[in-house]
Amino acid sequence: MNNIVIPSCINTIFSSFLRLTCVLAMTCLAVGTRAQDALDIAVIGSGERLFPIIVPVFQDEGNLPHSISEVVRADLERSGLFKLIDIGPMTLPESKVPDLAAMAARGADAALSATVVASSSGRHEIRFRLFDTTRTDSKPELGGMILRMSPEQYRITGHRIADFIYEKLTGIPGYFATRIAYVVKNSQRYELHIADSDGMNTQPALRSHESIISPSWSPDGQQLAYVSFETQKPVIYVHTLATGQRRILANFKGSNSAPAWAPDGKRLAVVLTKDGLSQIYLINADGSGARRLMTSSGIDTEPAWSPDGRFIYFTSDRSGSPQIYRLDVAGGGVERITFDGSYNVTPRPSADGKKLALMTQTGGGYRIAVLDLSSRQIVILTNSSRDESPSFAPNSNMILYATVNGNKGTLAAVSADGLIKQQLSIQAADVREPAWGPFQK
Repeated sequence: MNNIVIPSCINTIFSSFLRLTCVLAMTCLAVGTRAQDALDIAVIGSGERLFPIIVPVFQDEGNLPHSISEVVRADLERSGLFKLIDIGPMTLPESKVPDLAAMAARGADAALSATVVASSSGRHEIRFRLFDTTRTDSKPELGGMILRMSPEQYRITGHRIADFIYEKLTGIPGYFATRIAYVVKNSQRYELHIADSDGMNTQPALRSHESIISPSWSPDGQQLAYVSFETQKPVIYVHTLATGQRRILANFKGSNSAPAWAPDGKRLAVVLTKDGLSQIYLINADGSGARRLMTSSGIDTEPAWSPDGRFIYFTSDRSGSPQIYRLDVAGGGVERITFDGSYNVTPRPSADGKKLALMTQTGGGYRIAVLDLSSRQIVILTNSSRDESPSFAPNSNMILYATVNGNKGTLAAVSADGLIKQQLSIQAADVREPAWGPFQK
């Protein structure tokens, strides 16, 4: 389980609720996948209302080696919020306003027009506009953009166009141009993978014969902190993705675990046992200045920052059972957050600061839930028996998590209202420890 699992917990300091977590996180049975295999995403739920939209083949798209419009359509369809209206090979040039009445007659509430313009430098301009076909006034256009790209950037360009459409039609920022991190277990090898939000463009950032857990994205999306057992003990590393370089962040006596970046990117909250039980410390991003935040008689673990940097949410058994608490970083004390049920762990705040994803025990299983921080109401989102490691998308609308399907670790995603569900898997491989990255700047 993300951020709470270290093997030493079985024989030493961790209570029974953490022992179970260790078992869940280390269940890696399947073998034989290739490192470059992409996640396969299947949509098994949809929103209450689907936006019918036309995304045509882009004019002169045939001059590119790969289709951008296919990426856009796949993103929108996978989101569970859009219904794609097919118009066949017809193009809608960006230079003209489409026949919106004809588009509406086909059942579309929105239509995209787009053109690919080549340049002598080998780069291309993608010009597109989005229209509301239901508008009867003189301003049906919802906006447009010009994106410049090289041919190999067709996927990220498609994701950005899909993000534009998503935000214009839902009012919520799109998440398609973001990245995810996760751990794959192949035989006796662990691999930390980075992929686009659609599971494509998979790249292994680290390979090891020992466990890798708790990946945590820096706020700028350029670095990952994680825990590696390659020296036969849990050590926290910070990995720069562009260069592959990494450095040790924390290697104190005992366990070093559960890194969580502060919103300013200058500090991390970590869990150390160097002074006894697992307790939460602040440490500078260069590994200096480790400072204990609080002292308790129980186990404090799984820190996660509020988006404004004011609070750190964490899991503790200080009340007798594992529950979620909130620490005022400026010194305002500790407040218990969860009271329903006897087992609530792994707090993960949404980027808008309104919700908290968590793992809860209910109905004999471990499921993902969301807590409204205003009303303190908990809603159960999943129905499997072994769901864990929730991670919000940066638009606060989707939650990525780990689950088990047929004795194999897989990933899944669910919308914050529980209506949209996705299954993500790699054939014949175990996938665990998901972390959704921030918006790319």
